[in-house]
Amino acid sequence: MASEDIWNALNHQVESGGRLGAILVEQGAIDPIVLNQALATQLGLPTVDLRRERPTAAALALIPEVMARHHHVIPLRLVDGTIDVAVADGADPAVREYLARLRVDVVNVFLAPPADVETALRTHYRLISADDRQIQEFWANAAPEEVIEEIGVSDAPIIQLVNKMIRQALRDRASDIHVEPTEGRIRVRFRVDGALREVLSLPASAGPELVSRIKIMADMDIVERRRPQDGQFQMTIDGAGLDVRVSTGATIWGETAVLRLLDKSRSILELSELGMPADTHDRYQSIVSKPYGMIICSGPTGSGKTTTLYATLGNVSRSDVNVMTIEDPVEYVFPAINQMQINLQADVTFASGLKLILRQDPDIILVGEIRDEETASIAVHAALTGHLVMTSLHATDASAALYRLLDMGVESFLVASSLVGVVGQRLVRKICPSCAAPYKPSASDMRWYDYLGGPTKKVFLRGAGCNYCSDTGFRERVGVYEVLEVTEEIGQLLVAGATPHDVRDLATKQGMRTMGAEAMNLVANDVTTIDEVIRNVYVA
Repeated sequence: MASEDIWNALNHQVESGGRLGAILVEQGAIDPIVLNQALATQLGLPTVDLRRERPTAAALALIPEVMARHHHVIPLRLVDGTIDVAVADGADPAVREYLARLRVDVVNVFLAPPADVETALRTHYRLISADDRQIQEFWANAAPEEVIEEIGVSDAPIIQLVNKMIRQALRDRASDIHVEPTEGRIRVRFRVDGALREVLSLPASAGPELVSRIKIMADMDIVERRRPQDGQFQMTIDGAGLDVRVSTGATIWGETAVLRLLDKSRSILELSELGMPADTHDRYQSIVSKPYGMIICSGPTGSGKTTTLYATLGNVSRSDVNVMTIEDPVEYVFPAINQMQINLQADVTFASGLKLILRQDPDIILVGEIRDEETASIAVHAALTGHLVMTSLHATDASAALYRLLDMGVESFLVASSLVGVVGQRLVRKICPSCAAPYKPSASDMRWYDYLGGPTKKVFLRGAGCNYCSDTGFRERVGVYEVLEVTEEIGQLLVAGATPHDVRDLATKQGMRTMGAEAMNLVANDVTTIDEVIRNVYVA
C-alpha cells in the first residue's frame, strides 16, 4: 500500500473520526477481503465468505432480525447446540456479550467484511416467504375482510402483507411489483435488474382483497374491477420516502396490479456517472451544450431514459436560465427547477402543459415523453424558436427515433432542422463480481460477438450464481448507449426520404458507435455476457 494512501486516510480519520480500515476501503486503497483477513489474524478469528455461505432457517430463527441488525451479525448454522455466527466487528464487547447470552452451548465466531454482513442481512432476513404452506396458514388464521371499512385497520393482516411486500421489494432493489392472478393462485413477482422473479404465491381467494387494499392506498375505485385504472401514493419505508405508481387491469383470472417503486431518497446521477465511454460522453456533452434544438432519449420502457434526461438536466441547469419540465409523474425533485406534473383531472396533459411552459419565458424545457402528434409538433416548434428541448421517445434505436417523429406527422424538414441529437439506450445486467467464473460461449454466441465487432478475446466470464445475486449470476445494471448527432448530411437524407438503414450507416461513418458495438465492448471488458446483450440490445 502506498504511503500517500495511508496519510490521506489518516487525515480523513482526524476529520471524520472513522476507523482507519473502513476509510482505506472507502477510498479504494485496500481490498475489503484483504483487510478482513488482516483483522481476523490480529483478533485470532477465522473468516467466512458470506457470498457462498447460506444461513439455515434454524440459525436465523435463533437471532431476531432487529438484534442481528443492531449488532451487525448474521447467524449461519445451528447444529447440536452449536451456532456459527459471522460478525462485522470482532472486537466489539457488546457483540460478544450478546452472543454469550444466546441459548446455545457453543458460539463459533467468524469475521466477515461489514459490507458483506449488511448485504447478507438484507438477503436472508425475508419479510415475506415464498412458502405456500406458511402463506395459506397466515390467511386461514386472518379474520375475513369483507367490510371495506375494516381494511383500514392498521393491524389488519392485509395491511401487514402489503407493507411487508413493498419493504421486501425495496430490500431486493426491485423496480416493480407484479400481483398477478393465475389459475388457482395469486403470483407476486419482483422486477430486479430488469428481470422478473417470483417471490410469493398466495391462495386465489386472497387476490381481490389484496388488489382492493392497493387500490385504497392509491385512492382508486375499489368497486370498479373491469376497466383499467391508474393511481399513485406515497409512503415512508425504513425512513426513506417512496412514491408508488399503481396500474390495475382485468384478466381472465381476475384483477392484476403493477406497482412501480420510485425511491425518493436515491441521488440523481451526474452525466459523467452514466457509464458512457469517454468518446461517447464527449460527443453527447457537445450536443447538450448547444443553445437550442431538440435532444431525444430513445429506448423501450425501463431502459433508463428518465435517468439520462435527469442527468442531462442537472448538467445544463444554471442560475441564469429558466428550466421548466412537464412530467408524468415528477420522479425526482430539483430545488432550482420549475417542475410540472401531468394531471388529467385538471386537463393538464403533455401538450397543454407544454403550451403553458412556452408562455413562461423558458430557456430549457424537459418534456417527459412525446406520445402524440400534438405534443411532437409543439416540441419541435419550441426547439425551432430558440429553446433547448429534451424529451424521451419509445423507439428501437437512435435512427428509428427520427422516423417515429415522422410517423407522428411531423414534416421531415422540421425534424431535420429542429433535432440536434438522439441517444439510443438499453440497460444490461452486470456480471456478479462475487461469483464471476470463466466459461466457453456457444458457437452461436461467438458468431454474434464477431458480427457486432467484439475484439479478440480468449477467456469469457459469467456469474455462476451466489447469495449476493440470488443465484442469477448478475447484480445491478449498466447503460449501453449510441449517440447520433443530427448533422446537415443526415438532415438532407431525412428530407430526401432515405431509409433508417441509410441514416444509420451515415451516422456510423460520422463517428457513431452502435449499441451492439458498445455492448460487445462491455463483454470484452467482462462487464456483461453475450447472452445478456442478445436478450436486451437491439442488434439489427
